[in-house]
Amino acid sequence: MAFNKATASPIAFRREGRSNAVGRRRMLTQWIALLILPLFSLAGDAPETAPAKHSHGYSYRRDVMPEVPWSIHIFELDRSRREFQFRSTLGNGDTFGLTTIPEQLQRMPTAMGKPLAAINGDYYDTDKDYQGRPRDVQIHEGEVVTPPAGHTSFWIDPQGQPHMTNVFSRFRAIWPDGSTSAIGLNAERKEDAAVLYTAVVGASTRTSGGVELILEGMTNSPWLPLRIGQEYQARVRTVRNSGNTPLSRDIGILSVGPDLVSRMPRLQAGAVVRLVTETVPDLTGVRTAIGGGPALVQNGKVMEWSGMIHVRHPRTALGWNKDSIFLVTVDGRQRDLSVGMTFSELSEYMRKLGCDQAMNLDGGGSTTLWLSGNVMNNPSEGRERPGANALVVVQEKLTEK
Repeated sequence: MAFNKATASPIAFRREGRSNAVGRRRMLTQWIALLILPLFSLAGDAPETAPAKHSHGYSYRRDVMPEVPWSIHIFELDRSRREFQFRSTLGNGDTFGLTTIPEQLQRMPTAMGKPLAAINGDYYDTDKDYQGRPRDVQIHEGEVVTPPAGHTSFWIDPQGQPHMTNVFSRFRAIWPDGSTSAIGLNAERKEDAAVLYTAVVGASTRTSGGVELILEGMTNSPWLPLRIGQEYQARVRTVRNSGNTPLSRDIGILSVGPDLVSRMPRLQAGAVVRLVTETVPDLTGVRTAIGGGPALVQNGKVMEWSGMIHVRHPRTALGWNKDSIFLVTVDGRQRDLSVGMTFSELSEYMRKLGCDQAMNLDGGGSTTLWLSGNVMNNPSEGRERPGANALVVVQEKLTEK
């Protein structure tokens, strides 16, 4: 589902008619599953207990419950295998955009590892100026491209342990006189706000009015790409009394709305601005993080729900316990195949899989599970919907010490 900034809720998409292409896709997916039986564990019964780990360190199975009906796709990863790591992608490789998961994986540099499995990621902005901007925090190869927005997020700490909680931004600019202003990152700038832009948004800031400070790095201070938990000293190269400043990889643009300009010190070229990228909790050193939500299971306890969330939709979820990490998709909006799940049903299912922690990701038409070159689930629109980002399991080559 796309994210509507005005209502801060997932946009409801109309259900489209099923086509013959969907039936062909389902038959193809089942045929592929049969072909890869030597590599993956495939089970049709409800997963009361997780199957034994495959020697490769991962397994795939499809769980079918025709009485509902439900069609659920499960990728399970052995946490003890160090050659498997998590990465996040961006829609256009190194900039915001909307592309399908196969397209995003094609843009991944080989240095990031060989993609093994992937699921769609966070809700996203559909506005033409920042199309494909993830709603919440994303850390892509150590670079923070969007800041925390307070929703449930997933990250891997520097010790390789998974985490899930609400994350909050304390990003701020410290002006030469010691005063401070909260700042956003790579987002639409309001009249009374300040936003830092990096090249991940594209060719320019796409702003209008206000003052824009072109910032460059300084000797003996870290600089771009931007990372969490740092304090940067940046020199003002140029002050522009207009918006839509061009961007490049070696500069940042601090755009200040006209209502805030009158309350901040007047700056000239050569002035030094400090930029602080603090978060709560602290994500310093994290190389991969992605937003989503809500939480489904916390510390082995299924979350409780009420209200409109009792509607069944296609769902994407991520969960884990001390032994395994699970990537799960639930097909939906297809009465002959699978009707989707409510959050309550998804929470119960993730706990049944054995998850001590689990969270929801973007769903609806975005729901996608990719595995070894194939989309394994049946997207509700009959084809993969372009999305903003993905969470990817890659296989790295281990070096002998």
